[in-house]
Amino acid sequence: SRNGNKNKNYFFHIFVFLTAENTEQIRKVSQRFFCPVFFANYFPYIVGTILLLFLIRYRKYWRMVSSALAAAVVARFGVVELIRWVKPRLRPFNVPDINLLVGKVNESSFPSGHASFFFAIATVVYLNNRKLGIWFYIAAILISIARIFVGVHWPSDVIAGAAVGIFSGWLVNKISKKY
Repeated sequence: SRNGNKNKNYFFHIFVFLTAENTEQIRKVSQRFFCPVFFANYFPYIVGTILLLFLIRYRKYWRMVSSALAAAVVARFGVVELIRWVKPRLRPFNVPDINLLVGKVNESSFPSGHASFFFAIATVVYLNNRKLGIWFYIAAILISIARIFVGVHWPSDVIAGAAVGIFSGWLVNKISKKY
């Protein structure tokens, strides 16, 4: 309704501010210190490698790691794909004046698969090991913000993806502890 359109407009203006050509100075400073392409494209592999190293190295974390991976798969390839099938949405680079810093993706943008995947992992890790979980949440946040900054997601895509991931992580962790 009317209030929903105001929220969409607000997110659109924030997104355009972050990606429009007239903010080139902000982009240069941000890219120097934040390096969004690295966090959007390559950092997820580092986080995944760290998780797998825990699986290989520490036997006591096997249940946590397997639950985290199960939650991530449920969130990304189950819930996200269902939502994308029901409510497809164009990616930001399809809008004029949006700069794309990485390769185009031919999928719906809502909700963010990366955000759901990494927030699901972070949630399970946090529920089992708070100190380590905080680091995984920081990684999930950096990856998610970078996905907005490089032009492949709207802010609302990432927020919805994070919500899907957190809920999936909580649910899978709860089921895992029961059995």
